[in-house]
Amino acid sequence: MGFNCGIVGLPNVGKSTLFNALTQTASAQAANYPFCTIDPNIGRVAVPDSRLKELQKIDTSEKIIPTQLEFVDIAGLVRGASKGEGLGNQFLGNIREVDAIIHVLRCFENEDIAHVEGSIDPIRDAMTVETELMIADLESLEKRIIPLQKKAHAGDKESKQLLPIMEMALEVLQKGRPARTVKPSDPDQLKLFQSLFLLTAKPVLYVCNVEEESAASGNIYSSEVIEYAKKENNPALIISAEIESQIAALSDPEEQKEFLKTLQLEETGLNQIIKAGYTLLDLLTFFTSGPKEARAWTVHQGTLAPQAAGVIHSDFEKGFIRAEVVSYKDYVDCGGENKAREMGKLRTEGKAYIMHDGDVVHFLFNV
Repeated sequence: MGFNCGIVGLPNVGKSTLFNALTQTASAQAANYPFCTIDPNIGRVAVPDSRLKELQKIDTSEKIIPTQLEFVDIAGLVRGASKGEGLGNQFLGNIREVDAIIHVLRCFENEDIAHVEGSIDPIRDAMTVETELMIADLESLEKRIIPLQKKAHAGDKESKQLLPIMEMALEVLQKGRPARTVKPSDPDQLKLFQSLFLLTAKPVLYVCNVEEESAASGNIYSSEVIEYAKKENNPALIISAEIESQIAALSDPEEQKEFLKTLQLEETGLNQIIKAGYTLLDLLTFFTSGPKEARAWTVHQGTLAPQAAGVIHSDFEKGFIRAEVVSYKDYVDCGGENKAREMGKLRTEGKAYIMHDGDVVHFLFNV
């Protein structure tokens, strides 16, 4: 299990350029006209994790298998998308299928690349996309709430439970706020809220696409976005899609590092997005390691051991008996599972165990 991010934005903001660079492919056509991306392009990249190499050394694993991050490059949105303008219906449908939104905002001047709104204003662009998503959510709830009210008044138990959550979301949207500002009070309410599948309930990461010269320190446009993001309680990153394209052309990791140094950058945009994405979606990584492979797995924070086992194979969850767990640090310090067991660092955990980032796990099960 990895996670799935939709790359969205107005036409000509650098979405496809960024997608191509991040996935190191040229499957999405990057061109200077609206709707050059007609169908969503999907790219998967390995999530870099230096811990895997350490595990491979300890267990002399034949291979390393990292977890995966999936990007979906979605056709550009224009004003009126919620009413079907441009490729609106397709755009909205594609967003419903992703876990999080990477909203690319144009923060660079270039007379050779037309802007669909005629000028550079990333805050306006951010609000344009957010408004279209809110309108779509409003229309969706308004269509559903009257039939739900009738069912609730007729005594339907599920409708009675869902109605106050839907009314809460509708009230927030009517006030011009995205659905992600709704804060359900308990896990049951959260589950009901998630069942509404609202577009503006998805977490958002703003990516300021700047020119190469501003990649290290940003510019006036990216500063505006960062302030706006803070007010909206959303994270924001400064990335140059053009630089990412150049990095993607370098196959040698050492060459990439040297190139980044010359630009006064510490890490690639891909690594920045992965870190921000993990935080955004409350994800963690656990490991399985042995002679055949050292492998990373991704689950949500709060996942219990049986559900984590189910990510590996459904039979592991069905027949879960227990989990033998060693923290990554203890595993490395002890030089592997056997020594960790001898030193009392290996723990036996049951069905109620909550997974932690860096756990090295051996699941025992019986089907």
